[in-house]
Amino acid sequence: MVKITAADVNKLRQATGAGMMDCKNALVEAEGDFDKAIENLRKKGQKVAAKRSDRESAEGAAVAFVNENKTKAVILTLNCETDFVGKNDSFVALANELVEKAIKFSSKDELLASEYNADMTVADKLIEQTGVIGEKIEIGDFAVLEGEFIGSYVHGNRIAAITALSKNFDKAEELAKDISMQVASMGAETLSYKDFDPAFVAAETEGRIAAIVKENEELVRLGKTLKNVPQYVSYAQITDEVLKKAEEDAKAELKAEGKPEQIWDRILPGKIARFISDNTSLDQERALLDQNFIKDESKKVSEYVNGFGIEITGFKRVTLG
Repeated sequence: MVKITAADVNKLRQATGAGMMDCKNALVEAEGDFDKAIENLRKKGQKVAAKRSDRESAEGAAVAFVNENKTKAVILTLNCETDFVGKNDSFVALANELVEKAIKFSSKDELLASEYNADMTVADKLIEQTGVIGEKIEIGDFAVLEGEFIGSYVHGNRIAAITALSKNFDKAEELAKDISMQVASMGAETLSYKDFDPAFVAAETEGRIAAIVKENEELVRLGKTLKNVPQYVSYAQITDEVLKKAEEDAKAELKAEGKPEQIWDRILPGKIARFISDNTSLDQERALLDQNFIKDESKKVSEYVNGFGIEITGFKRVTLG
């Protein structure tokens, strides 16, 4: 019988990340053959992966990597089954190793097919780690972004975001991080309300109004204050005619309240701003530039960005769960 030394076991652990007993058993089964032991561990991973293929993998780590020139970035999630594994230092280290490798590629499939080391691909490595950890391990969300300057932000290892700016300048790092934080926190899906398809806006208008009307029926039953039912959901619908009508309605309201006409000019801007806010819920949820800036809610993101004389040319977000 071949003698398996502690040094042999440690060498295999360093190469694979597998536990001590798993490495020892693999070496015993391989009669001390190091390469065969690695293959044994890989086969074990394949068996575990097959058994756990239908398991939910909503935990893990979201990570980001920006190249040295700040012109390309990748974000991805390395998913597992439990929070315990997702917070493990070696698991997070693997996630960061993979996202750094990913900077060379443009898709998840390219990364998975790429060489992890001389003996295996990235896909093989994930199968191996499935056997080592005993949980389903996979790359979940994956996104790449290129631009003149890119910054990133990772929130609690669960959400990662990247933002591209139109040029590099002295405060580009600060601006890109702030906007990436906005993207991570508020989950915008497009840059501006101008990007929405008219049919999508129409469908959202109908759906959102119907939902509020139904909710108000329940509020009536409970004797609670009703929610305002908007006429619109996007600035794409707020034409000059709509704004003129809103102003006329506001003036009629002020007159009915007995407010002196000489002070209307001080009150009307606030009422119009409130009308726009009440009727642009879709923009505020999904259009980055039209959201309130999380670090100063008195400003829209567009106002904050315009203060730097810069444009946002793209953004991406990945998240666990």
